[in-house]
Amino acid sequence: MDLTPFLIGLNETLTACIVFPAMILLGLYLTYRLRFVQITRLKAGFLHLLKHEKDAEGSISHFEAISAVLAGNFGTGNISGMAVALTMGGPGALVWMWIMAFLGASIQYVSCVLGVKYRTKNSEGQVVGGPMYYLSKGIKSKSLAIFFAVLTLFASVTVGNFAQINSMTLPLQSLGFNPLICGIVIAAIVAVIMLGGLERVSKLASMLVPLKAALYLGTALVILYFHLDSILPAFKLMFSSAFSPLAIGGGVVGFGVLKAMSTGFERGLFATDAGTGIVPILQSSAKTSCPFVDGMVTLVAPFLVMVVCTVTGLVLIVTGAYQIDGLQSTNMVTHAFQTGVGHQAGAYVVIVALVLFGYTTILAWGVAAERAGEYLFGTRLNKTIRWVYIALIPIGAMLKVDLVWILADLCISCMVLINMVAVAGLSSEVIDEHRLTLAKSS
Repeated sequence: MDLTPFLIGLNETLTACIVFPAMILLGLYLTYRLRFVQITRLKAGFLHLLKHEKDAEGSISHFEAISAVLAGNFGTGNISGMAVALTMGGPGALVWMWIMAFLGASIQYVSCVLGVKYRTKNSEGQVVGGPMYYLSKGIKSKSLAIFFAVLTLFASVTVGNFAQINSMTLPLQSLGFNPLICGIVIAAIVAVIMLGGLERVSKLASMLVPLKAALYLGTALVILYFHLDSILPAFKLMFSSAFSPLAIGGGVVGFGVLKAMSTGFERGLFATDAGTGIVPILQSSAKTSCPFVDGMVTLVAPFLVMVVCTVTGLVLIVTGAYQIDGLQSTNMVTHAFQTGVGHQAGAYVVIVALVLFGYTTILAWGVAAERAGEYLFGTRLNKTIRWVYIALIPIGAMLKVDLVWILADLCISCMVLINMVAVAGLSSEVIDEHRLTLAKSS
């Protein structure tokens, strides 16, 4: 029995009726009350990446923390996710991704401030935080905190594990590699780093994130340079697909616009993790004496992620790859890069970048799974959770693409809803302290 159609319908109903309206309303509210913090404090966020508070509480630097966050954000959602977005929602989906990322950034800012404000130390003396802690200590809801931790465990398997390895092995299969063998090899490489905990993951991420971004973006920009005349028409196509008044009132075409909106929001959520609660889990371990510094630093992540997503989407459009029947997920992107470069080397760049993107994302979500399990069971099961997470990697390589993505989307939607309950409930104290902090710094 194929449950995929039922799960797709359930997720579409949940996101369209609850998640999207809630994110839009909360995002607009926080954007206004925080005086467009996504724009006004973005530069400060970049500047704080270079600063290191040696005597502050925490285990990793701001740069290592944001690298761990970007390790989770710079995943296959930036590559194969763009192919999914264009296939399901058309070019207009990219515009709605920008809108979601912009509004979601304000929610992420508040959640990261709360993550640091309510963080604590575990039995091993490590600083830990995230929605579990501000739900239980701020909202005073132990049940919601437990539910969120359980969802994080499921999401780490579907979003951070299965979806990543599945997208990583698709192009490798086309080269003749056995997906199960690929999964086993990648699991072994993940184990080498993941068993060392957050510190080892963040140090590796701080080295790999700039490398993989430069490799992928550099090649994509070269392709766009070769297609300069097509870039402006591509943007026009994106906006006409997203906002065309004729389409909105045009029956079936109007449905297509709504599909672009829903797909754009889903892919934007998956790519940026804005509002899901995963970012404050990773960011809360940073060495800092001021929660608002961490809030500003995390504004960097959705901005950079959307740059990568936009460039990927443009490459798919200007090369015409998104219109070719039979191409799906990562295979569409490899075809676009190969066509754009005019050589098979373009496809190899995508495969290498994809492996690096997926690898670091698996590691970042592994840390989140460990933190969620730690909240539920204490530190005694940390090693067990790591091993189980690693052992599941080869399974994801064998699953159906559609089933993997819909399970991932369902988990993300539920995490967003619970996290937004906490953000909305505690937003007033963040807004008041945010304005006081700005007043002192001005």
